[in-house]
Amino acid sequence: MLKAFEDLDYYCVDNLPIDLIPRFADLAKQSAEIEKAALVADIREGEQLKRLPKIIQSLRKQIKTTVLFLEASDEALLRRFSETRRPHPLGKDSTVKRALQQERRLLQPIRALADIVVDSSKFNVHELRSHMTAKFTAGGTDKDIMVSVVSFGYKAGVPNDADLLFDVRFLPNPHFIPAFRPYTGRHPQVAKYIRSFPQTQEFIDRISALLVYLMPHYVREGKSYLTIGFGCTGGQHRSVFIAEEVKKLLAGAGYPVKVIHRDSPR
Repeated sequence: MLKAFEDLDYYCVDNLPIDLIPRFADLAKQSAEIEKAALVADIREGEQLKRLPKIIQSLRKQIKTTVLFLEASDEALLRRFSETRRPHPLGKDSTVKRALQQERRLLQPIRALADIVVDSSKFNVHELRSHMTAKFTAGGTDKDIMVSVVSFGYKAGVPNDADLLFDVRFLPNPHFIPAFRPYTGRHPQVAKYIRSFPQTQEFIDRISALLVYLMPHYVREGKSYLTIGFGCTGGQHRSVFIAEEVKKLLAGAGYPVKVIHRDSPR
């Protein structure tokens, strides 16, 4: 993630010893070459981290200071440690899950001082980098949120990570037209059929207006990732079509958005 700040012309230092942070801040203030700097501190600092909150409070009196706190869910972190096969810095004598619990306790005083908290659970490395770049670019907008639009079928269950859920089973079902069964809601003929009903366009208009209204409020509350689910019976036609349409409208409104068809094609 530090690469994102390097791309924004920050002078970056990874894992600078805690005791050297005030000294570095003094040097940065005096340097004509350092206009802005980004420092990374993490649990590898061990017991030294206990002094960081007081150092931050002191720095804020001397220099403009923004504290960014990156976190993720236990599920996401356990998956990442499993994929990388690297041990947790605190996990030499315990499980990763216990190490994560200990880490959260140790970092809580720092999190409480954070100006910005970003939950990276749903970001991949490229999305996180793009999000950080957008958030810290001069003149950042109220559109610094990654949107994931998911289509699904209720037969297979509701997505457990959805922030907003909408049931589109009230729309006429193309499944009952034999010619449409082999296709999904992305097929032009199926899309034309679903769109032909007045309630379809009215729903798209109303839901799009609602989402465009809500999005800036989510951003101001610090939300960095929003998952919106649209469900129909099998997740093949109606939900797929609506998800594609909402994606286009949100992208047209300037939001970074991706679409995922969880259950389509079969």
